[in-house]
Amino acid sequence: MANRFIICLIIAAAWSYSASCQSQACPANINFASNDLSFWSAKTGLVNGSSQNYPAPNSGVSVIPEFGLTSTGIKVITTSSNDLYGGFPTIPTINGYAYKYSVQLGSNATSWDLHSSTSNPGGFTRSITYLINVPAGLATEPYTMTYAYAMVLENGTHNSNEQPLFKATLSVNGNVITCASPHYFLPTFNNAGGGSGSTGATLDSATAIANGFSNSPVLFLSHSGQQGNTGVLLRDVWTKGWTEVTFDLSPYRGQTVTLTFEADNCTPGAHFAYAYVALRNTCAGLQISGFPKICLNTTGTYSVPALAGASYSWTVPQGWSINSGANSNIITVTPTNAAGNITIRELNSCADLKDTMAVSVSPPTVAGQVGNDATVCSGTNTTQLSLTGSVGNILGWLSSSDGVQWDSIPNFLQTFTAANLAKTTIYRAVVQNGSSCRIDTSAAATVTVDPKSVGGNLSPANTEVCIGQTVNSNLKLTGNTGSVYNWQQSFDKINWNSFSPAKNDSSYGVNSLASDVYYRVITKSGVCPADTSSIATMHLLNANFPAATIQPDSTFICYGQSTLLNATISSGTTYSWTPSSTLISQGTGTVTSLPFNIQASASPNTSTSYILKVFNAGCPTALTDTFFVRVAPRIIVNAGHDTIIVSNQQLQLNATVNDPNANKFTWSPPTGLSATNIPNPIATLTSSMVDDAITYFVRATNSIGCYGEDAITVRVFKTGPDIFVPSAFTPNGDGHNDVMRPVLVGIKQLNFFRIYNRWGQLIFQTTENEKGWDGKIGGQDQTTNNFVYFVQAVDYTGRVITKKGTFTLIR
Repeated sequence: MANRFIICLIIAAAWSYSASCQSQACPANINFASNDLSFWSAKTGLVNGSSQNYPAPNSGVSVIPEFGLTSTGIKVITTSSNDLYGGFPTIPTINGYAYKYSVQLGSNATSWDLHSSTSNPGGFTRSITYLINVPAGLATEPYTMTYAYAMVLENGTHNSNEQPLFKATLSVNGNVITCASPHYFLPTFNNAGGGSGSTGATLDSATAIANGFSNSPVLFLSHSGQQGNTGVLLRDVWTKGWTEVTFDLSPYRGQTVTLTFEADNCTPGAHFAYAYVALRNTCAGLQISGFPKICLNTTGTYSVPALAGASYSWTVPQGWSINSGANSNIITVTPTNAAGNITIRELNSCADLKDTMAVSVSPPTVAGQVGNDATVCSGTNTTQLSLTGSVGNILGWLSSSDGVQWDSIPNFLQTFTAANLAKTTIYRAVVQNGSSCRIDTSAAATVTVDPKSVGGNLSPANTEVCIGQTVNSNLKLTGNTGSVYNWQQSFDKINWNSFSPAKNDSSYGVNSLASDVYYRVITKSGVCPADTSSIATMHLLNANFPAATIQPDSTFICYGQSTLLNATISSGTTYSWTPSSTLISQGTGTVTSLPFNIQASASPNTSTSYILKVFNAGCPTALTDTFFVRVAPRIIVNAGHDTIIVSNQQLQLNATVNDPNANKFTWSPPTGLSATNIPNPIATLTSSMVDDAITYFVRATNSIGCYGEDAITVRVFKTGPDIFVPSAFTPNGDGHNDVMRPVLVGIKQLNFFRIYNRWGQLIFQTTENEKGWDGKIGGQDQTTNNFVYFVQAVDYTGRVITKKGTFTLIR
């Protein structure tokens, strides 16, 4: 399958003329200004086959279908969009000149869309033609045509003469004016084999790039080399942006010149081409495009439509610099303060064209400063803003509430009134000193908007206060907007007295009322008027508030210890403790006489806050006080596993502790120990020291006196070192004789303990003391049966002991 190559050729043709030659009017609708093909003839068909003609005048015709298809083949475009493959606009603007209309020639249809039984019926062709009656006159007076083109080409991998193409043809009396009739196509190395219509030619990408083409990233469905209507997605589209070309018709004064634009698919038909054509409605000579007034110290661009195979000669005002393009149709310049003329002469075998543009220089844009920063209150407000120090025209104003996203304001005056703002807003002016100078934005002014003051709510709204109550009578302000300006109180809700000195906190603790009192808060947001909060009522009850003292407020104990919590109630009738689960002697909860003493004992395992609540009959509010008991972490001591030794065997004891600060050790009794104040003494016991066993206790104490304890029992055998293996075990999960393991007496190292079933298969082994078999194989309980064991160990003297035998598993 050959790669497919799309030609998407965009042509914008324009007539340009000298402003002094108004008599040289352009032909009617030469630029499609009537939004149709009036005075143009059209044709669609196959490159090597049938065609359909649409002769002039075509009044009212704006769309012509592809040959044999319902898809559009020719269409007048009045609203610009971006081409799918090239991304360029379908109606161009070139160096400041904006075309208004264009015509699309062709589509992305190929011969496969005909669903023909013939695989290659030929590519589509589309063309439009205008018969130009060149006005009579002097041949020395230019009558020019200018077109701009841009192309997107599908690489058909054909030899160059069969590739998709676009061409502009100018002819007189059937003779083609060669220098004004170019063809545009993607070149290949013409290495396709197999004769006409063969694919496989290699694209000459270097030449294509040199001619202004670039590879499009858009995938398309190519039918190149396919049999039937299937296709493959390729990325082999090349695009070329807009370029203007001009030629002169003055040698043909008084004659009829035929102008044709044509877009052809490849000759076999599987690769497409389409084009856009747009024309200027000026026909009286060459025109320089660019700014007649250029900004000082900026780079400006001036251009004329290109003339095929031409040389170019530019002049600029004295002191100006031509930065690039001195022998091309486009130059970039840097001006000085000097005004003057820019001239151009372009010359080839068909035309000798000239034009002059008077140019002047303007100072650069100075954006200036928007002044009058202000602060207003949200809602109804106005702020007058003024732009000062600017040079240039005001293109509009900008506003932003975050300094990132800006909105346009259609205000073109030096002043602007910001009104009824609801949030802080930044303002800038947009300034440009003529179209050639850069657009700049001024320094900003900020109108800060303070939100309206909202008094908020005092809570609780209604509170009953007992005589002497100083706790649980706090008022708190919420929901306010603005700062607290002051608090007020009243005894009748009519006459209000402000606090002196002013209180600016959002909460207030009411103390020792003598009567009912009402409170409210004044809030103020920036420059906005103040507002008042809701009213909170404090109602005085004829009952005393409970009273009590506690001792201590907080204390520290070691894990496992207890402490006394002392309280004396001087006013109250009942009390309660929370939590109570780790308290004893906490009392019945009833105050039998005043003063009433409580002495509770607390024994928490973790740090705990004990809350004492005291109630007094007639007063709804309890007195609450807290005892905090901080408990030091538990010290965990491990003296090791109980063990068995023989008489005179040395046993290394080693106590560990979880608290690194618990480094004071005490062992008891001291019998047979090398030391009693270290974590790792050595015990040496004989049968004369103990009967059968001895239990050692070890305590580890930290620097603050907290300690932990553990014990280890050592059994002393009066025999020599040996290994004892039970003859049976009962793994029933009752905690007795559930594991089969050897009993090691006087042993310092177990080499192995292995168990085999009656078929000699190894079912369990270990080298760890105290580890044994639980009666399961692969997690499955074994039934009553006999098993063989094999054990080997090294005693404390270095002697190797090996034993084997049988035992019974009993269920």
